[in-house]
Formats: sequence, structure tokens, C-alpha cells
Amino acid sequence: MTQSSVSIQAEPFDVAAEIARLSAETAGRAGAVVTFTGLCRDEGGRLAALELEHYPGMAEAEIARVVEAARARWPLDGVRVVHRHGRVAPGDGIVLVLTASAHRTAAFEAASFLMDYLKTRAPFWKREHLADGTVGGWVEAAAVDDAAAGRWDAP
Repeated sequence: MTQSSVSIQAEPFDVAAEIARLSAETAGRAGAVVTFTGLCRDEGGRLAALELEHYPGMAEAEIARVVEAARARWPLDGVRVVHRHGRVAPGDGIVLVLTASAHRTAAFEAASFLMDYLKTRAPFWKREHLADGTVGGWVEAAAVDDAAAGRWDAP
């Protein structure tokens, strides 16, 4: 049976604990666990924090829908997605994607698929808080991220 879960939370996540939990849940079935951790950058010292907003309930449901699309596409034994909201400081984790499968290729591809979706289409809005104390604008998806997501069929 495939294990999957989605969490959207303000508090930091513990990468090692999340890996240990998914590994324990998929023990004996999974031959690979792929982990991706997205971190907040300081943009060359310009950024003091990134503020992430979402609609509670809607964001979880939409991400769960895409997790199901990944499970339908690849033979996954487990999936875990954790996404932060609120203020995130440079160096802190914003997103964690874990995929487990009997074979590494499926785990890598599913993690890449999920991150391409999260980066370009997940219902989050990001605003920059600048090091000089001012609040910047809302961040748009980058063309390079849209191009990367274009390699998958729309979920």
C-alpha cells in the first residue's frame, strides 16, 4: 500500500525525522527514498525573509491531487510533501518532498515532477521582505521554472 501525506505548516520541518518516518513506513518495499529540500535564499544579502501565503484547505487539497497524479504515473511506495507558510528566513527550509519506490528512477522522476509543480503552480504567494527593512513585491514564477514544468503533462 502506498503511503502519502501532505502538510502545510508554519513551523520548520525536521528532514532527518521525515526521512526516518517514510523509510519506516515503506520498510521492505522501497529500495529508494529520494529527498528534495528547498531552502530560502538571501538573494546576495538583499533578502531578510520570504513570506508565504496560502488558502488553508485549498492548498492541501490541490497538492494532494498532484501527489495522486504522481502515484498514478510511477510505482511509488510512499510520498511526503511538507510546505511552509508564514515568514521563512534565508537558510531555512521552505519545502520538503520525499518519494519512495522499489527503484530509484521512479523515486527521482516523481520527486522532480512534484517539485516542478510546487515551484510553478501550487497555490502559494511569496512576498519578499528586504534586508533594508522594506517589503518587496510578490514573486512571480521564473521562466526557467515554467520551462522545467513543461516537460510533464499537466497534472
